[in-house]
Amino acid sequence: MPRTSLIRPGGRGPLTVSRARRGAWRLTALLAAVALLLGLGVVPASAEPAEGGSKKLREALESAAKGHIEAKAKLDNSKRRQKLLTERLRTVESTLDGLTAQVGEVAAQSYRLGRMTAPALLIQSVSPEAFLQRAGELDVMAQRDSRRLRALIATRDQANRAKIAIDTEVREQKKQLTVLAKKKREAERALAEVSSGGGAGFGGGSASAKPAPRNSDGSWPSESCSVDDPTPANGCITPRTLHALKQAQAAGYTRYVSCYRPSGGGEHPKGRACDFSAAVGGFKDETATGGDKAYGDRLANYYKNNASRLGVLYVIWYRQIWMPNTGWRAYSGSGSPAADHTNHVHLSMY
Repeated sequence: MPRTSLIRPGGRGPLTVSRARRGAWRLTALLAAVALLLGLGVVPASAEPAEGGSKKLREALESAAKGHIEAKAKLDNSKRRQKLLTERLRTVESTLDGLTAQVGEVAAQSYRLGRMTAPALLIQSVSPEAFLQRAGELDVMAQRDSRRLRALIATRDQANRAKIAIDTEVREQKKQLTVLAKKKREAERALAEVSSGGGAGFGGGSASAKPAPRNSDGSWPSESCSVDDPTPANGCITPRTLHALKQAQAAGYTRYVSCYRPSGGGEHPKGRACDFSAAVGGFKDETATGGDKAYGDRLANYYKNNASRLGVLYVIWYRQIWMPNTGWRAYSGSGSPAADHTNHVHLSMY
């Protein structure tokens, strides 16, 4: 294979490198430049940050957040059903009032005039033709009154079923409220390991993300690590995670980000987590300040504001963690910028 010579640093003589290796270097540089143009950043300045916390903590946070999101979806769906049932009941009761009045008129008329029988018709009729005409009229009236009575009975049955269905939805809502309270307690217990109390949160961001697809009942569809991770981390992520990533980038958050990670616990190996560097050039082993801190503040708040639209489990940034059932809480790692999440925003997805 043809070889070329390079000068060693310090003038220690030529360094031979194959042209194939030199071509690989050029390709790496080209890929880094393309990644920068695409808004994915460059090769990180330091190693990717660990997610932090124990495996037990991460599992507890995931369970508490997922349980809250699922119960909230069921609660919202039940409220929608109750609203539709209430509107239906209102319509049925209006129809019922009209039918009740009509059947009441029939009953009052029968009471005043008595029930018309064939002998009575013969006595009152002055001719056979009058008898037949009167009999036909009474038959039409009887059919009409019978229809009204059947309609009244059916409408009453509809109203009763609607009331029972509304009562069922009320019980379902009470059940889901109990689940929400339970999941909040579980989150509080899990956070006690790394949290010392409430957090102030961060400013900036907006609730402008395009919602991710949901099931017809409002729940999130189950997803696997099935689409390519477009970040330099490679690997795979879930479609919902990809959607959340693209929405943030479309909103202007284009600094270095890494999602998939094959090792370790948490959501990264499942393709349901991303780490967003606060610094422009990639992860730095130092606490963000100034514009980098402001960038992280806005990004963390962006995902918090759009949590219900995107399917966010939790967000960790700058010694604080946000969960849908606790809000912002204090968060402490081992003291390093990576563990305390003061150099990157961590996003975990449902």
